[in-house]
Amino acid sequence: MHRSTDPRCDGITGVTCVARGDPSRQFVRIPDVWQLTDEALLAGFAVGDPEAGTAFINRFRRRVYGVALTITRDARLAEDLSQEVFVRAWRHAETFDRRRGRVATWLSVITRNLAIDAMRTQPRSEVVDPDELEWLLPPGKELDPADATVRTSDAEWLRRALHEMPDEQRRAVVLAGILGFTASEVADREGIPVGTAKSRVRLAMDKLRRAYAETEASQ
Repeated sequence: MHRSTDPRCDGITGVTCVARGDPSRQFVRIPDVWQLTDEALLAGFAVGDPEAGTAFINRFRRRVYGVALTITRDARLAEDLSQEVFVRAWRHAETFDRRRGRVATWLSVITRNLAIDAMRTQPRSEVVDPDELEWLLPPGKELDPADATVRTSDAEWLRRALHEMPDEQRRAVVLAGILGFTASEVADREGIPVGTAKSRVRLAMDKLRRAYAETEASQ
């Protein structure tokens, strides 16, 4: 695949014209919007730019759905919540403050709050399956092979460490350490005392730290 100087590309703005599939030389338009930062995509989404909106949703929908599914354990509800998250992101984009965190974190907080509200009358979550935590990986952009390898390695040690934990510790660390629940919220969700929730989170975090240290030492 290479950049083309074919006349068919003349006059095209906001795209890169790429030639492929010789000899037919089909041409694909790749919008520059897909290369924008998360913050720039959010800004475009907020003002109603259709390309920015599509790119923004595609970049983050896996993470948003993953957070919702991890909390609700209900695929249909998670899908409905995901749609509501992007509606709220569009309506309240001005509340995003990059000094307080990344766009992905901001969306995760919105998702978490909506999911908690939806689950207040539901039973506690089932066992969290580490294989369902692909959404923890950074979203979106194309990566070079080296970066992709690093991401895969990070996911593997995390899954392995979570697999080795007792179920109750795994749930606690996902809720508190990944989804941002407070100890009180973990306790309410699990139907346990706050002290027990804190203990489970602490033990699980200790195991994650040891697993990470062992992974780093072996590289």
